[in-house]
Amino acid sequence: MNQLIHEQPGLSSTLYQPLTETDVKRIADAAFDILARSGMAVYNRTARERLRAAGAEVDEETALVRMPRAMVEDAVASNPSSITLYGRGDSPDVVLEKSRVHYGTGGTAIYVMDPDTGERRPSTSADVVLNARMVEELENIHLFTINVFPNEIECNDDIDVNRFFHALDNTTRHVMGGVYSLSGCRQAVEMAELIAGGPDALRERPFVSFITLIISPFKIDDHYGEMACFLAEKGLPVVVPTEPICATTAPVTLAGNVLTHVAETLGGIAMIQAAKRGAPGICGSVGSITNLKSMDHVGGAIERAMINAAVAQMAQHFQLPVYSTGGTTDAKGMNVQAAYESAMSSLLVAMSGANYIHDIAGLMEADLTVAYDKLVVDNEILGMCQRVLRGIEVTDESLATELMIEKGPATDYIAEEHTVRHMRGEFFVPKLANRQKRDAMVEGSDALSRARAFVDRIRNQPRQSRLPAEVRRAVLERFTSIRRDI
Repeated sequence: MNQLIHEQPGLSSTLYQPLTETDVKRIADAAFDILARSGMAVYNRTARERLRAAGAEVDEETALVRMPRAMVEDAVASNPSSITLYGRGDSPDVVLEKSRVHYGTGGTAIYVMDPDTGERRPSTSADVVLNARMVEELENIHLFTINVFPNEIECNDDIDVNRFFHALDNTTRHVMGGVYSLSGCRQAVEMAELIAGGPDALRERPFVSFITLIISPFKIDDHYGEMACFLAEKGLPVVVPTEPICATTAPVTLAGNVLTHVAETLGGIAMIQAAKRGAPGICGSVGSITNLKSMDHVGGAIERAMINAAVAQMAQHFQLPVYSTGGTTDAKGMNVQAAYESAMSSLLVAMSGANYIHDIAGLMEADLTVAYDKLVVDNEILGMCQRVLRGIEVTDESLATELMIEKGPATDYIAEEHTVRHMRGEFFVPKLANRQKRDAMVEGSDALSRARAFVDRIRNQPRQSRLPAEVRRAVLERFTSIRRDI
């Protein structure tokens, strides 16, 4: 499926802007006001010390940190407005800036839909491997955010090094991942430095990036605060995402959710810059709404896409790279609900110009489960999104005015040189959708069958390590907790 790259990553878009210019300024001012007057609860001593040194007002008894507007504005100014997440080999580099759009996996789901049985089961390290191999072959997925949890790894400190190793060993795409312990985080960084050829080499061309967490409403816990400061001091790209949910951890209104997002992520950027000025911090937007009948988190709500589009618009205002969310669904299998919820949110958030849209391929069941056939279907949806972002080119050549005048009325264009020149690049050509007439269709030619056939083809191919043999041996010798029996 990777012989033809439909569109290169990094297309620019501001086709959908749910906020007016007045709205943007009002939300920005309100976010600064919240951080200065209410502040954030910062339960990590390192983060509090760094923030105090940067100008914050810190109450050690309550761990409350209030951040003056000037301090936060200075942090925003010192954070890079452009961050490159590097691929390896022939994989594209991903440049997060302005309104350039890229897509990837994500979610750290704890289940997968088993491709043999079709039943949901706990995910394992083997699923990290298969997801990475799939992404390597899917041309519209630009990054691999490690999207499943290795439930069989019992020691917390071993989770991160296993996830990052099996990802890097099976795809050359840039690898992003959450981290679960400070020890595991340090191991993952050390492993990446070993692969890169040293700390300086990794910092110069980071092919890994990391996700920490801000806990809504307005909390930075000890665990994630320490890891965020460590990664910032290393000079590696780190996302500070927040996940406010309307009516539970944020006000019920979409505007209140967006404001929570903005204030919390600005607080995260302030922490990153306090740890190391100029460190590559990335805002993170993962919020959604509540199902008020059950009080559950909702994955496929159209309001989730609207929220994430608005946060992307706010990030563009601050000139901060943003990691956003799209393509998610509450469906429990690859069905019509999965298709329409994923397609609607993927297109809406892409049209907003969000820099990196994670969770956008393979995820379902309110972010709990990854389905391999959905990963393939979503790749096709993303190809269509890319075609929308490319827009309609209007030039003398594309208008073909003189050709129409020369041909005159009542003629066709099928044999024209102009048609030959443009026919391969003008249309998005699907690989799953069946456009044949009904009487030409055969069994197994529908889109879902083709997606499942693609999954089976990847599964049945011989494994190929994406690491140099000598580097792979060195990594396995250094980190003995990495599973080798997959």
